[in-house]
Amino acid sequence: MVSGGPRFRVTPGASLRGELRVPGDKSISHRALMFGGMAEGITEIEGFLDGEDCLATLKALQALGVRIERPGPQRVRVHGAGGRFNAPVAPLDMGNAGTAMRLFMGLLCGQSFSSVLVGDPSLSRRPMERVARPLRLMGARIDTTDGLPPVTLHGGARLQGIDYRLPVASAQLKSALLLAGLHAEGITRITEPAITRDHTERMLRAFGVDVRQEGLAVSVTGGQRLRAVPVAVPGDFSSAAFFLVAGCLAANDGLLLRNVGMNPTRTGLIQMLQAMGGQIEIRPGDPNAAEPVADLFVRRSRLRGIRVPEELVSLAIDEFPVFFIAAAAAEGTTTVTGAAELRVKESDRLAVMAEGLASLGVRHELHADGIVIHGGPISGGRIDSHGDHRIAMAFAVCSLVASGTIEINDVANVATSFPGFATLAQSIGLPVESLP
Repeated sequence: MVSGGPRFRVTPGASLRGELRVPGDKSISHRALMFGGMAEGITEIEGFLDGEDCLATLKALQALGVRIERPGPQRVRVHGAGGRFNAPVAPLDMGNAGTAMRLFMGLLCGQSFSSVLVGDPSLSRRPMERVARPLRLMGARIDTTDGLPPVTLHGGARLQGIDYRLPVASAQLKSALLLAGLHAEGITRITEPAITRDHTERMLRAFGVDVRQEGLAVSVTGGQRLRAVPVAVPGDFSSAAFFLVAGCLAANDGLLLRNVGMNPTRTGLIQMLQAMGGQIEIRPGDPNAAEPVADLFVRRSRLRGIRVPEELVSLAIDEFPVFFIAAAAAEGTTTVTGAAELRVKESDRLAVMAEGLASLGVRHELHADGIVIHGGPISGGRIDSHGDHRIAMAFAVCSLVASGTIEINDVANVATSFPGFATLAQSIGLPVESLP
């Protein structure tokens, strides 16, 4: 059964050229709002992602009494509450934003008031106990609904720092515990099983917090206050990923992506594509910026299947849907293991991508923690994105190497992370047609 709602139709065989800027980084936009709300003083944010996920964070902060202004496009001015939030009068709606819900759990579990976090049907199917469990070890009083949202955070808990080893590599879980640690007594120390994105650590340091890093362990001491600073949000690497793969498939004359965030905990996709033979040139920007940026120039490339090193999985976790498209278009076989985390994203991305690839005639074998994809002919067909924005955009890119038109259903949630995706894609030659 294919879901209803808005859909994309993409005709095959396009050739790409030109240059573009992708919208601001979603992960950094979320954190800039939240840390600005926590801080003392006024935080000016440039390059803010005006997508539904980040707007959910903005509205939640306003419901907590934080004054926020919008002086211009992609600009936000946050008047910090200095950690003194107001009790919300209604549940805080996180929409489709898993990052927002998990980080707010850490932020609010040590407040004097109670709050309830809710989300849309997709977010309401995502696991929250992995965050609630260690927060309870810190003293938080949290109820989930059979492990899922809604999440109730009971006020008045007295938090204590803990030494905690993450069971999975998750930047959202790590970030929630760090935020709770700022409201706890003593030191909170978190050890990861593998490197994950470090936007929280970088931005906390920029806001004046002493964050200690020792190998895979990161720690904060409770009681520290944040001081407002300006935040420049770079282009979102996860959004650029769709055009990096598209360029490898169909940019004969090259495609230039400007001002892309190049945080080394996010750019595993580039290493994977280059290992496949992808021609990607990195032109670095300001080396002293808190978040590194670069212009990326990509050309059509002859891709070959690879076995993805497991150490790269956490560095490319959000980019795997479109990477699977590159694998389907490559010569030979691509093998991904150690990626069970993909099963608890906006959808079960392993299963949903496998279903879509099967609809287009791509041979593959699905496993519990990964997938094997055999490159070869790709037909047209109809795809159910299951409401997952990254699945929808990935199959739009697939049209570049398909033999027939691809229609992708249930694409409304593309607006959560990449407002204007279809228009931007059309500007460089990818004919994404939006249909009601």
